Formats: sequence, structure tokens, C-alpha cells
Amino acid sequence: MKKRLGAVIVAGLVLTLVASVASAVAQGSGARYFPATGHNVQGEFLAFYDRYGGEEIFGLPRTEELPLGDLTVQYFERVRMEYHPRNPSEYRVQLSLLGDLLGYGAAPLRQSSYSRNSATRRYYPETGHTVCYSFLQYFDSHGGLTVFGYPITELTMESGRVVQYFQRAKLEYYRDNPPHAQIRLGNLGDEYIQREGLPQAYLAQVAPIDQAQPDAGTQVSAQVIPTPVTPAARASVWPDVPPTPRPVGRFQVSASVKYPITGQGGYQTVYVRVTDEWGQALQGASVQAVAHFRDGDRMLSADDTDATGHSSLSFGIGHPPPGYTVIIDVSVSYGGRTVTQAVSFIPWW
Repeated sequence: MKKRLGAVIVAGLVLTLVASVASAVAQGSGARYFPATGHNVQGEFLAFYDRYGGEEIFGLPRTEELPLGDLTVQYFERVRMEYHPRNPSEYRVQLSLLGDLLGYGAAPLRQSSYSRNSATRRYYPETGHTVCYSFLQYFDSHGGLTVFGYPITELTMESGRVVQYFQRAKLEYYRDNPPHAQIRLGNLGDEYIQREGLPQAYLAQVAPIDQAQPDAGTQVSAQVIPTPVTPAARASVWPDVPPTPRPVGRFQVSASVKYPITGQGGYQTVYVRVTDEWGQALQGASVQAVAHFRDGDRMLSADDTDATGHSSLSFGIGHPPPGYTVIIDVSVSYGGRTVTQAVSFIPWW
């Protein structure tokens, strides 16, 4: 009985937390309820959803808006949307780099192994990979870098199907489908939810924001009362779980930057994921980095990796010369071993 009562209390706290998130995203664009999953999409998230392809690209919503640090996020079948209130209006809604966060990045091609760009093939030096053929056509016609990010693998086979991973998405090729439906997106949002253990109460169906107009496709006005979400309230429903010690031999480091090309005077974020030799998330690894600017090096530090194997660090870009490549050496230490990986970005405007 005590266990059952505890579960009910925790579920109630989660639902209260979800309902109390300050909806900074709701800026007059209305709301839409999706009965198939029982969730609302509203404001600037809804505008972005409609602008870049709706269900075909993003899938259905899996949660309501949720707090994640200083951001508001929302999970969909294929993506996670982030709201950055301090950014210019055109960059306030961005898609999380789930391909990077899930560790799907592959080593870049050697320069001698790719051909010149053509109508059917394009090389991206930012990540060292190409996009080609039908995937390139789909990439260009469905939002490009804004929706997919840069490619982080080449074409590869998974379960007999050709796929390719991007920073924000996974493209899959269905040869037997009609030509207009041969390219589909993989459900990276669902995979991330499952792998990272999002509380089930976040996925529970909710009522339409406006009970009077529950049908999908109906524009309604969002009625959300902002309420601060304290760290203590969030910890009460999503507590940190201490690591389970286990012997670790070799480990792998995946690092990426949020903005391969940036403006002057803003901020850059480096994402790091560490896995053990069996591909499992490694908690408690120490993360340090050095950013090599033209006017000198900057030492950067980050929190140790969390239970999902992730860590990140942010720093001010300053005003380096446009076109100058800033290289960041990321060093991860665990159990007396250290692995280093380099990433880079280019301040341009």
C-alpha cells in the first residue's frame, strides 16, 4: 500500500510540474491538440512545426512543454524542440542535436575519399561527411540545415535498409514505396525518450488546452499561467540516480558543437557523450577542454558526465576574425585513462 501511495504521489508531482511550466513559447500562435497522443502543441513550437513539414518531419507530440535547465523543450516522435528566449526571433526555436546526443556520429571521411561537389553529392567540411542522391534532394526540399543539421555519417545499412544520420535527424530509404514516399525520418525522439528514461508521467495524455475545441487542426488560444519551477520541485520527480560502480577498460568519447558556424559575440556549446567499451553510458567521467583562439588558448571545464553519459560546456565566443577556425580539444578522463577528441567551429558574421 505504501509503495502504491508513493507512486501515486510521484505521478501527481510530475503532472503538477508539467502543468506549471512557464509557457514562454506561447506567443499568440494558438494551440493544436493531437488526440492520437493526447498532447498540445502551441505558440512558436506550433509555428515551427507547421512551417517545416508538420507530422511528416517531426511526428506527433509525445509530451507537453517541459523545463530543461534554462530552456523549455517539447518531445516529438522524431525530434526534440528547444525554445531559446534570448535568441533573435528566427532562431528562438531550434531542434536538439539528438543524432549527436545518441552517439551516432562516425569518423569524418579522409579528404582524398570524396569527390568534388556535384548536383547529386555535397560534402560538408564542418563534419567531414557527404549527402547524396535522394537523401540530398529530400534534405534540400525539407528544411536543410535548420531541420536536419549537418550529416554525421555516410549512407549505411541498418536491418537491410539504407539510412543516414544527421545532427538532428535520421533519414531512412524505403525502396518499395512510391517515389514521393521513399524517404522517411526515423523516430530519434522516441529513441531518446526510451534511452534516457523520461518519466512515464511526462508522456501521459492530457486534456486539450481549450476543452471547447479539442479537434486536431483547430486553432485555439493558449491559456497557460506561468509558474516558476524550482530545482527542488524538479528533483522531487526526476531525482539524480547515483552511479553503479563497475570496472571500465577502454571508453569512447563523442563530442560536437552546437553551432558549426556562428556569429560574433554570442555563445558556443560543446556537447560530450562518453560510453564504455560495451556502448553503455559512462557516469562520472571528468571533462576538460581547451579552445584555441588566435589571441590565445582558453581553458574550459564542465561537470562530470551524468547518468546518461552526457556533459556540456558553454563559453563566450568573443570577436575572433571572421573565417578563423576555432579548434577545441576535449579531454575526458576516467579510471586513470584519458581520451582526447577535437571539434571546431567558424565565427563568420
